[in-house]
Amino acid sequence: MPSSDAPLTGSCACGAVAFEVTAPFQSAGYCHCKRCQRRSGALWSMNAIVGADGFAIVRGRENVHAWSPPDQGLPKAFCAECGGHLYSDGGDFIVVRLGAVDGDPGIKPSWRQWLDSAPDWEPIPDDGTTRFPQRRQT
Repeated sequence: MPSSDAPLTGSCACGAVAFEVTAPFQSAGYCHCKRCQRRSGALWSMNAIVGADGFAIVRGRENVHAWSPPDQGLPKAFCAECGGHLYSDGGDFIVVRLGAVDGDPGIKPSWRQWLDSAPDWEPIPDDGTTRFPQRRQT
């Protein structure tokens, strides 16, 4: 979260759902799992983790729908109107999709997880992040 006292805001693509982040992010990174690839249509998703008490839906809660993966993983929340990805709910923490935030999240990605799932036809940038073949261990 930036140094000002104003919360970091974010929304889905159509604006039906808006949220605020009122606490600093604890961690940020890239996920290369096949589920994130298919969900986002990209080779990885960029996410940041905040305590659940530092995240709030401020508009459009009725438009938030979630999909719970059948095998493993956190429920994935998205806007029912536009399909915009918003966050995953970990109970006591929230994994915010950084593409949905409006400003500087105040944190840079420091890890990449599920590299075993990354396609071999596109090299992973050599960006100095800590790398995990599968799930990042916290």
